[in-house]
Amino acid sequence: MTVPHSVRIGALVLATTAFYGYVGQLVPQKEVQPPPEVAIRSDLTTADMVPVGREIMAGKGLCFTCHTIGKTGALRFPDLEGVDVRAKSRIPGLSDVEYLAQSMYEPDAYIVQGFNPGMPHINQPPISLTDQEILCVIAYLQTLGGTPTVTLRTTHRYNGGTAAPAPGAAPGGGAR
Repeated sequence: MTVPHSVRIGALVLATTAFYGYVGQLVPQKEVQPPPEVAIRSDLTTADMVPVGREIMAGKGLCFTCHTIGKTGALRFPDLEGVDVRAKSRIPGLSDVEYLAQSMYEPDAYIVQGFNPGMPHINQPPISLTDQEILCVIAYLQTLGGTPTVTLRTTHRYNGGTAAPAPGAAPGGGAR
């Protein structure tokens, strides 16, 4: 007695589906959550801004998706080790704060030799960092080769109206 082709095909489809279903269950499942909101109090000191900036870079800013710190070899985007030293002399007449701010608000204004453009405007969706969050990131970046000098009151030509508004922006708000 021979088994009809339609039954053979059905059995093969069923066996294949069962196999891939089994293998799919062996793969660890990972649930991804959005990064936690970082509340920035209006009374943060420069020293307090540094860990907040690091937290923003690792979370909401998504910076470490492409950038590294202290890595050599083939890189997707420039390594940030010593970025403050380079920022002070990269463009004559532009301070490190201005250069770092420009790099975030207008990422294609200056492309480091050997790298392609591709960094998103982090002050616009989908990242949407606020001016205060960007200042905290600058404070952290200044520690990578220098001493942080920015405060939440630091002004530069890019802040003020070009970044996403701070959610519930009230002085002294937040729990950080």
